[in-house]
Amino acid sequence: MTLPILFLAPSCVQAPAGEGVDLLLVDGTVWTGVQGAPYAEAVAARGGRIVYVGSSAGARRLVGPSTRVLELDGRFVAPGFIDNHTHFNRAGELLLGVNLLDVADEEGLVRRVGEAAERLPDGAWMVGGMWGAYEQWGQSSTGRGGDGPTGPPFRPERSGIDAVSDANPALLWNWDRSQHLANGAALAAAGATCAWAGVECGDGVPTGRVSADAAARIQAAMPPKTLEQRLAEARVALQQLRELGVTTFFDITPPEQLPVYEALREGGELTARVNVRPVLDSWDELAAVGIGHGFGDDWIRFGGLKGFVDGIMGNSSAHFYEPYLTTGVRGSWRDAGNTGHVTGQGSGLEPAGNMERLLFGADSIGLSPRVHAIGDQAVDTLIDLMEKVIREHGPRPDRRFAIIHTQVLSGAEAAERMARLGIIAEVQPYHTIDDMRWMEERIGARSRWAYAFRTLHDAGVVLSFGSDWPGTNAAWYTADPLQGMYAAVTRQTLDGQPAEGWFPEERIDVETALRAYTVNNAFAAGEEDRKGTLEVGKLA
Repeated sequence: MTLPILFLAPSCVQAPAGEGVDLLLVDGTVWTGVQGAPYAEAVAARGGRIVYVGSSAGARRLVGPSTRVLELDGRFVAPGFIDNHTHFNRAGELLLGVNLLDVADEEGLVRRVGEAAERLPDGAWMVGGMWGAYEQWGQSSTGRGGDGPTGPPFRPERSGIDAVSDANPALLWNWDRSQHLANGAALAAAGATCAWAGVECGDGVPTGRVSADAAARIQAAMPPKTLEQRLAEARVALQQLRELGVTTFFDITPPEQLPVYEALREGGELTARVNVRPVLDSWDELAAVGIGHGFGDDWIRFGGLKGFVDGIMGNSSAHFYEPYLTTGVRGSWRDAGNTGHVTGQGSGLEPAGNMERLLFGADSIGLSPRVHAIGDQAVDTLIDLMEKVIREHGPRPDRRFAIIHTQVLSGAEAAERMARLGIIAEVQPYHTIDDMRWMEERIGARSRWAYAFRTLHDAGVVLSFGSDWPGTNAAWYTADPLQGMYAAVTRQTLDGQPAEGWFPEERIDVETALRAYTVNNAFAAGEEDRKGTLEVGKLA
């Protein structure tokens, strides 16, 4: 399958014969996503809207003097991909800055830092990098890998990177922040010397290795990121999404990102549509300024609110009924303190009653909560809370409650309850082939219900797919929807392991996966009237 040629847009009418269109795609295999009429040969667009879907013969009558005609020779066309879960600003930071997740040696570190210095303007800081994420694994499912755990952890000094980053202060750390490294420019900018506590020195000269406290002092010297820097990061991230066929993305949006989107739109540079998601505990502030369901336009729209019930499996904080096999703990409930505003009440389950209050509040203004839940008890607990809101507030056709990740079910009954209540499973299928490296070691037989795509689909749950791009401190998640589809369809690593697929009974077919990246995501956003399928009147 080639990358889809993408369309999405508001309403219009079918173009009359003789009127020229802007773009015409003919002689293709056009998957429309429309039930009962899934295929066509041609698509035409004018003014950013789809005006024709049908036969190539009919489409050719719409050619005008300025029409761009693409002869597809049978190539595949689909609606634009919609990604249900991104951290867009972080992706831009890693793409333009320094990404060290798969670096575990001096050569790789120097090369990546040097490449980042060439991309960045003089004076711009490099921060983070998170080296060594794959050092603990011989090979990740992405094909990215460090050197493997063949010796003691990689502990770099600044001598190697100073030569390639003298114009750019760099404050880097490894994947779990147990090590921090500052180059000479960063030390100088902060005035850090051997007199500082936590600055390692050799022969009276800082080696670049610094403690967490010293790193925090150095980072405090970093000037705030300018709007132009944020725009540069966003342009790089948008370029990658264009190349991957992603035309709408749901963003877990920090407040400082909104001016970036506005500036890009005003400059004609916003090449993908944004579904903005602030934190759940901001619902009352949004209500106070009149932001509710559907607020925004076809480019920037408020589409939901992000909350949390539990943590993640990587640090054993996802909440289960039974303990982890490796740590003996059951996980933890996400508390308000690390989920929302510094001064707000937070978007977590605790303190008692907090999530219930948030769900009722958000639902009262028509903004649909999308809440993170990974462990089996976390998923069940969230279903219980959402059911209470639905029961007390009554039915609402535009309600789109979703469980983000829906990673481990307690069994098929959980899927049946979600279907009955209309709760969407907002999952990221690529996680499957990354997490299976270690999941059975941690939760054993419960892995049978991890990423249970077939069970959810067969129960009637709306499957919504995305990426979680760019990932976590321990893994890079690609934004490529085709790799996400591959993961859902095969449940194999990119090199085809295991041969039969990981819990193959949970595989789904290609069309179901494609629908989860298009039709279903438009529904999940409450935008099924304007995108997700190739139909006359929709966004192109």
